[in-house]
Amino acid sequence: MRRSLTLEILQEFMKALARSAPGRSPYRVYFIGGCTAVHSGWRASTIDVDLHADQDDIFRDIQGIKKRLQLNIEFVRPEDFVPALAGSEDRHVFIESFGRVSFYHYDPCAQLFSKVVRGFTQDMQDAERFVNSAMVDAERFRTLVHGIPEKGYARYPNLSRQAVLEAIDDFLSQIR
Repeated sequence: MRRSLTLEILQEFMKALARSAPGRSPYRVYFIGGCTAVHSGWRASTIDVDLHADQDDIFRDIQGIKKRLQLNIEFVRPEDFVPALAGSEDRHVFIESFGRVSFYHYDPCAQLFSKVVRGFTQDMQDAERFVNSAMVDAERFRTLVHGIPEKGYARYPNLSRQAVLEAIDDFLSQIR
């Protein structure tokens, strides 16, 4: 049975991943979803470590870490579910570094976007916290989502631009 991910276990995970980092290269690892919520204090725990890295070799011992810490680990990023937002690579939020590994919250706007589009209760609670904590500016977020061209939705057959824009505008009008 896998353990829930708490802040303490997240810290253990970060240190274990840094210890296992190969070579001398620096690495960037991005937390997504529940990891951001737990690290930010919005939730006490989550069920998965959702993460992404620019270099996959950082995950060479991920199975060992997963087994030792008894965690569910998923490699994912918001763009797997929703169109990319312009400038996403410039909005990652630094958390801390262990050795050569720097940890970040993946672009909060991109995370918020995927949570609102998915729309589950927990996602909507997290989405509200992204805005209420000032991690995401509501108007900037609205501008970014409205700026996605129709062709940006081409690889997301389950999403229509109009339905997404309505969901975003509805969400933003409810939290004001």
